[in-house]
Amino acid sequence: MQHEIEVAGIEDPYRNAQEKGWKIVNASMLDDDLVLEADVVVVGTGSGGGTAAEVLSEAGLRVVMLEEGMLKSSDRFNMAEGEAITDLYRDAGLQSTKGEGIYVFQGQNVGGGTTINWCASFRTPTQTLRHWEQNFGLKGCGEDDLAPCFEIAEKQLNIMKWPAPPNKNNEILKRGAEKLGFSWGVIPRNVDGCWDLGYCGQGCPVDAKKSMLVTTIPSALQQGAKLVYRVAVNALLREGDRVTGVEGFAYSQDDRQRTGKKVTVSAKHVVLAAGAIHTPGILLRSDAPDPYKRIGKRTFLHPVINSYAQFKEQIDPYYGAPQSIYSDHFTWPEDDETQIGYKLEVLPLLPGTYATLQGGHGAVLHESMTKLPNTHVLMALMRDGFHEGSPGGSVELSENGRAVLDYPLTSYLTDGMKHAFETMTEIQFAAGAVATRIGHRDSAWHNSLSEAKEAIGRLPIELGKASISSAHVMGGCAMGEDETQCVTDSEGRFRHLENLSIFDGSLFPTSLGANPQLSIFGVSRKFATKLAETL
Repeated sequence: MQHEIEVAGIEDPYRNAQEKGWKIVNASMLDDDLVLEADVVVVGTGSGGGTAAEVLSEAGLRVVMLEEGMLKSSDRFNMAEGEAITDLYRDAGLQSTKGEGIYVFQGQNVGGGTTINWCASFRTPTQTLRHWEQNFGLKGCGEDDLAPCFEIAEKQLNIMKWPAPPNKNNEILKRGAEKLGFSWGVIPRNVDGCWDLGYCGQGCPVDAKKSMLVTTIPSALQQGAKLVYRVAVNALLREGDRVTGVEGFAYSQDDRQRTGKKVTVSAKHVVLAAGAIHTPGILLRSDAPDPYKRIGKRTFLHPVINSYAQFKEQIDPYYGAPQSIYSDHFTWPEDDETQIGYKLEVLPLLPGTYATLQGGHGAVLHESMTKLPNTHVLMALMRDGFHEGSPGGSVELSENGRAVLDYPLTSYLTDGMKHAFETMTEIQFAAGAVATRIGHRDSAWHNSLSEAKEAIGRLPIELGKASISSAHVMGGCAMGEDETQCVTDSEGRFRHLENLSIFDGSLFPTSLGANPQLSIFGVSRKFATKLAETL
């Protein structure tokens, strides 16, 4: 495979890192504690941290990037599902909310979630920005304010609507929506020279995905930034109300054990970009001032539910661009916030993923796997946080100091899930499905829409029964001018400590109603540019 990539003229940007003069440290190999100084230390290398590191280093500032995960790039991406999940996902893909009710998939690698997501790149919905302004006093983040930052990201990351025909998996959503009169659209994706392999979630082996791994991080390194990976930041360093840096501990390369070596970075300014579970976790472990008890509160997912369908035709849901078609027909139900909205997208199905989702064993699992080529899955992303019946969850610390998300279900949310299950089932039958079943432990396969809807009405939507997951975590450090609700101001600066900013999805006062990576790119670029001018 590597020989084929070289013939095609594709070169892993990290292949000759030392010859390029890039400063990269693998903390798992440290013989002694590591002490560094910087103008800015950036914690996290995903869409927020990677963007901030590039902007700040281009401004001539000394930047240190800290990443808990490993550095793995295209020379080592082999599309092996089990290996990728172990190496690139937090908790090997088993991170869950408190009580194991909802599985939460987050990247843990250099590049963060951008290394392993499915490339969907939407601007922040206008309705969301308006809601933030009206309810949280957010300033300077309207549609016109963010447009220049989105335009820069779209150009740099080659974000455009997927130009090729959708694979059969996505075509089913388009076909069913058209038959029922539901609106649909083509997903913008951050790719250039895509080989249409379908393994985006395992790390792009041809560097077509314009993730932080191959764009902003190499740019920052080229500008003199330093990258230290396999280091988990434990807490902020403080002198009174002034943040002076961060401290953390080194992890071994593969077995996720502490090596006993410490990493300390002193800096004039700290940027937390560790994601909407672990940025609040760092603040809580640091006993950061929190007069209104808002750190980690109103943390939101896009809770995701699935509907499976069997077709006579071959779907091959594991080949081709994973997501290229979506429907916002139900995302903003007549702008009525009394009804929860949901975005419809398609779930790519690799064998390991499907086996895990279907569950069972022996003959039952064997039968499911033999039908995989003819299987289709729709997913509904619930737009949580816009109604008093959807307060989201809370990040708290476990007994060992680990950040954990508690995310109870409300009747407002579960009623919306019932409606979404019915909608997805209707679309699949309209597209020609011969049988459907919802993602629920007690669901069976049904051969007609009426039978399926009757069963959906009977099944309780409860944690542990309904299969609920999410790859989008937002909130917990809301931005805005209402200090009783907002942990940060309208430029991402922490309200109660000097020299501390937050540039990740934890800034969002609600969920987005759209895949978040472009929103994080845009907001982080805007805030990092302002910070660079200030520093």
